[in-house]
Amino acid sequence: MNNKHLLTGALVNGALNAVINGLINWFTLDKEHPAYLTQDSISSSQHTVFSGAVPLAVSLAFILTSIAYLTTKKPGKPAYFPRVFVLALKHSVFAFGLVAIAGLLIQRFLGQIEVSHVIAATLAGIIAGLVAGIVDYETKKQL
Repeated sequence: MNNKHLLTGALVNGALNAVINGLINWFTLDKEHPAYLTQDSISSSQHTVFSGAVPLAVSLAFILTSIAYLTTKKPGKPAYFPRVFVLALKHSVFAFGLVAIAGLLIQRFLGQIEVSHVIAATLAGIIAGLVAGIVDYETKKQL
């Protein structure tokens, strides 16, 4: 596969994951309470966009790395354990760091921001799409 095919596949994967996870987030939001981007510096007593996006990004990174490995048909592909397993862990830690730091910086500099449920679901979908696209591209490039 050349770089153009990898990029096209990653964009399609990212777009599909953005739509799917945005819709899932929309249906799981509590419509009776306001949606906040962040609430406190580290902990939060209620669901916020970023408190839901961090575990979403971490789990998607690990799962999609494994799926990209399993669905790639390439002769001489390395064994899953330990190389691809460590790559999946690396992607998970990277996703955790980026999303958590983004949430902390937003909280620190912008404070507690209330957003509509549509925006909350859209942001969760965008985060999921970015994670899916980057993970798919990086995994297939590494193989």
